[in-house]
Amino acid sequence: MRPALAGKVAVITGGASGIGRATAVRFAEEGADIVIGDLTPADETVRLVEKAGRRAIAVRTDTTKEADCDALVAAAVAEFGKVDVGVAAAGIATAAGRSNVQTRAEQKDATNVVNLPTEAFTRVLDVNVIGVMQTDRALARQMLAQGTGGSIVNIASSAAKIPLAGGAPYCVSKAGVWMLTKVMGLELATTGIRVNAVGPGYTATPMIAGIEDDEEAFRAAMSITPMNRLGRPEEIAATCLFLASDESSFMTGQLLLPAGGQFTG
Repeated sequence: MRPALAGKVAVITGGASGIGRATAVRFAEEGADIVIGDLTPADETVRLVEKAGRRAIAVRTDTTKEADCDALVAAAVAEFGKVDVGVAAAGIATAAGRSNVQTRAEQKDATNVVNLPTEAFTRVLDVNVIGVMQTDRALARQMLAQGTGGSIVNIASSAAKIPLAGGAPYCVSKAGVWMLTKVMGLELATTGIRVNAVGPGYTATPMIAGIEDDEEAFRAAMSITPMNRLGRPEEIAATCLFLASDESSFMTGQLLLPAGGQFTG
């Protein structure tokens, strides 16, 4: 069978680790060349993509800066001549970058809205909403200029639909990603550019490193996860692949939820 992304070029933010890295590798296995945008060095992701037989470049990118997002897409075009797929995976859990679950377990009520500094709230929104919007906009502008359509996949979270006490910045930001996805999907529906989102549940990535060693934090996470385990980054990448490929050609503005059964009720 022909690989699902044969001959495609994919831009992935947050590609140095976690879901972004897993997605880069899976896309490479399916025939895509990869452009990785991240503040963290992405040498290992580049190595893994090349091991899968595809080309990759890494571009230092701060998605909260409009110029960086534009430069990332420009670098993809300079290297590979086009952009077919974009995955906006760059994101943070808290202003400190740590897991909401771990923070709440360690500092009861400290991250509740009534105690939360405004700067801590806005920092998460800057990365998780503004960063995704600026990434999507740069991708969409290039895809429109090419006139050949494309697929944009945003990484939201099941927290877009589940309120977590102490996690207001994260929940609000991911709900914002979900609505941004719906609006852009609608706005671009007749252009051949599809915009969808993936809302992972608790997934074993550096963002929640150590959660399994924290009995209270892990119990809290599993209490809303009927499958009673963490997801694997590769499982989220598989959902991204579906949305990036022509297998989802009649879908736009949607949020898919690989979340271990969180929404079975």
